[in-house]
Amino acid sequence: MKKILFTTLLVSAVMGASAQNLEKIKDNLKSKKYTEAKTQIDQFLANEKNAKNAEGWYTKAKVYSEIAQDPTMGPATPDARKVAFDALKQYVALDDKGQYVLLQIDQYKPIMDIYQGFFKAGADDYNSNKYESAYGNFKGCMEVGEFMNQKKWSNLALDTTVVLYTGISAEKSNKRDDAAIYYGKLADAKVSGEGMGEIYKWLVDYHYNTKKDEAAAQKYLTLGKEMFPKDAFWSAYELDMARDAGDKNNLFKKYEEVLAQDPNNVAIRYNYAVEMYQEAYKPEIKDRPSNAAELTAKAEENLKKVVELKPDYAAAFLVLGQIQYNQGVDYNTQNKAIRPPAGGKLKPEELKKKEELRGLIAKKFDDAIPYFEKVDEILGSQGKLKMEDKSHLKDAYDLLITIYDNKGNKDKVTFYENKFNNVDKAH
Repeated sequence: MKKILFTTLLVSAVMGASAQNLEKIKDNLKSKKYTEAKTQIDQFLANEKNAKNAEGWYTKAKVYSEIAQDPTMGPATPDARKVAFDALKQYVALDDKGQYVLLQIDQYKPIMDIYQGFFKAGADDYNSNKYESAYGNFKGCMEVGEFMNQKKWSNLALDTTVVLYTGISAEKSNKRDDAAIYYGKLADAKVSGEGMGEIYKWLVDYHYNTKKDEAAAQKYLTLGKEMFPKDAFWSAYELDMARDAGDKNNLFKKYEEVLAQDPNNVAIRYNYAVEMYQEAYKPEIKDRPSNAAELTAKAEENLKKVVELKPDYAAAFLVLGQIQYNQGVDYNTQNKAIRPPAGGKLKPEELKKKEELRGLIAKKFDDAIPYFEKVDEILGSQGKLKMEDKSHLKDAYDLLITIYDNKGNKDKVTFYENKFNNVDKAH
């Protein structure tokens, strides 16, 4: 019995000493003697006998949290806030009953100080363009928030502001793979609001172009389209993906799907028409698809719809003119192919065919003229033009020169040559 009593008294003495040490540390903390408190709490927990002292770990969390916020000691101890969080997690792990009495008494102030401290430090670093440091602090803030949510100390499942700036800071630190994780959290949660559509776009492009993961790209494209249905980006990107796949038939089907949903989208309708015509009109007739005439007619139909919706769409008028002009060129190619044999003459039916073809050439060139003149009317009357519009205007003039030269109309040739030569000066 004496041995048992002696052991009990010894344990009580050790516990009493530990309690006294902790009280002294807490007094120093209260007096803002952080250097002393830090040294003492580190020594206290370094003692194997105190390794499972929950109050000791809680006290360490408070000491280091205060150090992190101190303008002098904080910069000298850059990992203080992380140390505080790790200590607090250790305190939580040692509380078998999950009551966290000490934390409740302090109304969860230590954990909130750590959370808010990480965020403020991250914001300060971000505003100072210290993106890598900002990333570390925002990431710490997010980890604390997730821990609080797991423990039911917070009902905020996802702090979108913190996650967003964690992602942005990662991206600005050239950590694109990390940024994708945080942006993905936002997109998976279907965040909306001003500017958030860019997150989905970034993820689509990242997964499609950087990771070559078409399934992931399609996932975020679908989510983005659901959250921001009026944004034209989604349709344009779907078309890019279909175009990259290389199957023109599937691409044209995708165009039809997009236009069925947005029939007045002149830019997409114009692109559809141009791509159809490019597929139909190969320089060599032998290279043209069997449905070239059908594609050309459909392209022309869509271009006429474009200028109906947008009467000043100069590029559409140019292509309409080119369609007519190129058909005239095809007739001219056929005409030149009809030649008499060496030392011989053309047959009457061949002469008749050439005369017919010359008529068709003239008609097609005549049909093209109003479209090219419309380009001149729209762009030629303007002042400074974009490079693309300058190119359209020059193309229209160049083709008008060719047509009138074919007709033998020298006055018109001179007229449009002067306009052509003056484009760069006037526009």
